[in-house]
Amino acid sequence: MPLDESLAQVEGPWTHRGVHAGGTRFHVVEAGRGPLVLLLHGFPQFWWTWRHQLVSLPAAGYRAVAVDLRGYGASDKPPRGYDLPTLAQDAAGLIRALGETGAIVVGHNWGGLLAWTMAALDPKSVRRLVPVAAPHPLRLRRSLVADPFGQLRVTVTRLPYQLPFIPERRLTARGAVRVGRLLERWSGPNGKPGEEVLATYREAFGIPGVAHCALEYHRWLGRSQFRPDGLRYARSMRAPVEAPTLQLHGSLDPCVLPRTAHGSGRHVSGPYLWRMIDGAGHFPHEERPAEFDAELISWLDGQESGR
Repeated sequence: MPLDESLAQVEGPWTHRGVHAGGTRFHVVEAGRGPLVLLLHGFPQFWWTWRHQLVSLPAAGYRAVAVDLRGYGASDKPPRGYDLPTLAQDAAGLIRALGETGAIVVGHNWGGLLAWTMAALDPKSVRRLVPVAAPHPLRLRRSLVADPFGQLRVTVTRLPYQLPFIPERRLTARGAVRVGRLLERWSGPNGKPGEEVLATYREAFGIPGVAHCALEYHRWLGRSQFRPDGLRYARSMRAPVEAPTLQLHGSLDPCVLPRTAHGSGRHVSGPYLWRMIDGAGHFPHEERPAEFDAELISWLDGQESGR
């Protein structure tokens, strides 16, 4: 059976639909009513990474919307637009297409970098900010220089993603087995995903075009460091984040080290809270959903009641 976008339409207590924003069609999954919480996934995943929160957030009185980012899952896969400023425009446009002027934005991994970017470049679109396993982009940039035996050593393993064609083939070979290995390697020792979970992610990553688009994110970030567009982006990210911010991180994250993410608060002028999820690796919202949801919802409820 050929792999197609229907693999991203996993059934559950939620609704699937397409939403157009800025000329791009996005596959979104939503549940609940109340203040909008936009959930942005990372690499190498898709909207389904938020399956636990698509249940807990509606139960707590929120409208949860998880999206397949540009190039992923059942969303459009255009040839360009995988830079963080364009992705931030995507997400801000999506919020407006959902009938809101702003949202609580929760982003993991690449979705977290995207959320930070939205908060700096389009502050009205972000009412509350929750980066998960994602340092502020300037903090990440700085750590690659200041921590050569830490974050740089971890990050250099993804340097081959800059090559053309070959990384896509390696990631999708033998049913995307390498995707499963990444998910296992980046999880905490007691939070390894089961075979059924791995199979879901591997199948979704095998949808035609996804591997190439996903790697374009990495290629832009790597190649733009010394290009005019990347330098403009870095300058624009100096704008302080005014939105109340809850930064969540797994204490055993081997992909983005906790010490890399810690300190991102210096870029936040609004209320800021740092919380670690004990025993979790790079995916605390999947590995420890009860603890993660308790931190998230209690903070949201406090912010909402005090708004």
